[in-house]
Parts: sequence; C-alpha cells; structure tokens
Amino acid sequence: MPESKKSRLTLAIVLAYIPLALCYLLYSGQLGAADWRTASREPVGLAPDPATTREAVVQVYSARAVSWRGWFGVHTWVAVKPTGAHQFTVHEVIGWRLRGAGNVVVASSRAPDSRWYGAKPELLADVRGPGVDALITRIEAAVKEYPYPDRYHVWPGPNSNTFTAFILRKVAELRADMPPTAIGKDYPGWRSVNRTPSGTGGQASLFGLVGVSAGVEEGLEVNVLALNFGIDPKSLSIKLPIVGRLGPKRDDTPVRIE
Repeated sequence: MPESKKSRLTLAIVLAYIPLALCYLLYSGQLGAADWRTASREPVGLAPDPATTREAVVQVYSARAVSWRGWFGVHTWVAVKPTGAHQFTVHEVIGWRLRGAGNVVVASSRAPDSRWYGAKPELLADVRGPGVDALITRIEAAVKEYPYPDRYHVWPGPNSNTFTAFILRKVAELRADMPPTAIGKDYPGWRSVNRTPSGTGGQASLFGLVGVSAGVEEGLEVNVLALNFGIDPKSLSIKLPIVGRLGPKRDDTPVRIE
C-alpha cells in the first residue's frame, strides 16, 4: 500500500475512533459531575472501616479527573492506614495547590474511597496484614522523595499520576497496574529507562511523550504523545486512550502480606 494511502487510512481510523470513544465514555458512568462545587465526595464502600479494621492497609485508587480533563484521563492516589490507626492518610498531588502553597503534594484524612468530584473511584491495589506496616514506612519515605513537588503539568507530566507511579516503583509489592488513561505515569524526567509502575517489567520513554513498556501486570503498552495503547494477556484486556481498560472486572480481593 502506498504511503499516502496508509497515512489517509490512519487518519480516518483516528477520526472515527475519537467520537466513538467519547460517546462510550459519556454513557459509561465514569465521568464526574458537571459542577465540581456541588459534586459528591461521598465514599463508595471500597475501603474498610478503620474503626473496625485494626490491621494495616494500603490501597491505590483512580477516578476520572475533574472537568474536561476527565474525558481524557484519571487522577490517582495512595491511601495508607498503619496497624491500629483510626483513620486513613491519603497521599496525592493536586495541581491547583501550586499557585497558593507552592507544593502540589498533599496528605489528608479524607475517605480513601470517596468520589473524586462525582467520579466513582476504581480500586487498583489493596494489600493488608502485619507486613504492610513496613510498606507504609517506605511509602511515607517515597512521598518525601518525590522529585517534582513544585511542578505540575497536566500533559505529559509531572502530575498526580507521575506521583503515584513514583511511589509504586519504590514499593513494588503493591503490583498495581495503572490505567492507560493515567496520563503522566510514564513521565520519566531525564531518565529514559525505568521499571514499569508495577515493578514487574521495564519501560523506555522519551519525556513521557513516546515510549514502550512491558510487564507482568501491565502487559505490553505503547505510548504515543502520552496516549497509551496496549494488550494485557494476564487480565485478558485491551488498553485504549480515552476509553481506558476493556476486559473482565478486576479482582478486588485484598492481598495479604504477613
């Protein structure tokens, strides 16, 4: 096939895919509220009650981002509860804080499974047990080591997904597979070769704009302009920009670490 025809075919596929993907997302129920000021922040029942759960817990979540950003990507965060603690601590990056506080890294006691301005969260990892306290110590250390506390860019990063991916690489026992819509997860800064966020594979990336990765949890992913395409044989799913992951429901059973 001549190059000109290949180019036209590629353009036609892209132009057809975008409206179909946006329509799917519109009717999927993933998007948040139209007005963030009145949007629900209520928990959805994915996190254990700290009042009745004494053991240590770490959970990782994603939810569609606020306003127009939610059409293309998600916001992610990490929640920790040491043994005997009466509340969770949620670690995340919030971009608008840069203007006021000069630091985008936030630690709060909000419910870990609360809606992100109306968008229902998805549980990416859930580990519990006596061995989790040691992981929490390493997570807290990784939060302090995050290299971009005074920088934030929706595209291609660093952003909230860059932060979560940084923590996951430091604590590979979480084995979390971040969604293909987590724009910024592949942002490496000046480091072009790294582990995948799950710690189960490797990736090569040029400033988060172009790259490829392969891992046990992620499968095979190709990054083009921070938009990820991939296949995941382990979960029998495909990964697409805008749409996200298409496949069987994730296994939300907590993993025990003794």
